[in-house]
Amino acid sequence: MIDIYLTDEHDKLIKKNELAKGCWINLTRPSEAEIQKIVAGTDIPPDYIRDSLDDDERSRIEKEDDSVLIIVDFPVLVQDESDSAPYDTIPLGIIVTPYYFLTVCLQSNPIIDDFVNNRVKNFFTYKKTRFTLQILYAISRYYLKYLKTIDRRTSMIERELHESMRNKELFNLLSLEKTLVYFTTSLKSNNIVMEKMTKQRFLRMYEDDQELLEDVIIEIKQAIEMSEVHSNILSGMMDAYASVISNNVNVVMKFLTTVTIVLSIPTMVASFWGMNTDSIPWQHAPHAFLIPISIALGLAGITTLFFWKKKYF
Repeated sequence: MIDIYLTDEHDKLIKKNELAKGCWINLTRPSEAEIQKIVAGTDIPPDYIRDSLDDDERSRIEKEDDSVLIIVDFPVLVQDESDSAPYDTIPLGIIVTPYYFLTVCLQSNPIIDDFVNNRVKNFFTYKKTRFTLQILYAISRYYLKYLKTIDRRTSMIERELHESMRNKELFNLLSLEKTLVYFTTSLKSNNIVMEKMTKQRFLRMYEDDQELLEDVIIEIKQAIEMSEVHSNILSGMMDAYASVISNNVNVVMKFLTTVTIVLSIPTMVASFWGMNTDSIPWQHAPHAFLIPISIALGLAGITTLFFWKKKYF
C-alpha cells in the first residue's frame, strides 16, 4: 500500500495522489509493482525498499549518492497467540532523498499512525532530518512504554505466583523474558545507528536537530538499561519461583498426607471392631457402639494434636 502525504503552505498534513517535491511516501507491505512504481518515480535504489521489508534485517545506516537509508527496529504488539512473546520487533526503513522522504514497513504501526493523525507537534514532511529524528524519538518512547507495561505484568504475575502451584505463571515470565531479549538486542543495534549518525554526517543537521538527536540517544540508552534490569530481575524471579511452586506443592502434599493419616485411624478402629469373631472386647456391653467410636475419635484427636504441634496443618 502506498500513501503520499505533504505539508501544505498552512503547515497542515494533506494526502496526495501523486508524488510532489517534499512529500512523504509511506509504504506498508508494498507489492512488487508498487515498489517498481516508487523506484521509477523517486530514482532510489530498489534494494533500499526490499531490505526494509526483510523481517530479519539488522539495524543500519548507509548512504548511496544522495539517498540515505536508515533501518531501525521498533516494538510491536504480537497479535498471533501462538507466539510465546507478547511483543516483538520488526524493522522500519527510513529513506531520505533530496526531494522525497520514504518510510517502509511490513505492517501498519502506531508510530506512523501518530504522524498521520497529527499527534506529533512541529512535524513537517519537507524537514527531512527533523522528521527522521522525530520518528526515532517516537520509537524510543514506545520501547519505554512497552517496558513499563512489562514491568506491570511482571508485578501482577509475581502476586499470582505466591499461591500458585502451576507452571502457567512461569511460562508467562518466560515469554516476558523472551520479549526483553528482543528489546535489548534491537535497542543496542539502534544505538549503534545513532552513534554513527553522531560521528558521520549522513544528514544535514541544525542546532535543534542536534539537540533532538541527543534526546533520542538518551532515550535509547535509558530503554537499554531498563530492558537489561528487567531481564535480570525476571531471570532471578523465574529461578526463585520455580522453587516456590515446588515448595507449594510439597506443602499441599504434606497437608493431604496428614489428613489421610488422621482419617485412616477411625477406619482402622472400625475395621477391628467389625470383625466377625467372639473375641472382640465389649461387644456385649450396653453401649458397644459408642466405645469404638470414642476410641477412634480419641486416637484421631491425639494424632491431629500431634501434627498440629509439628505445624503439619
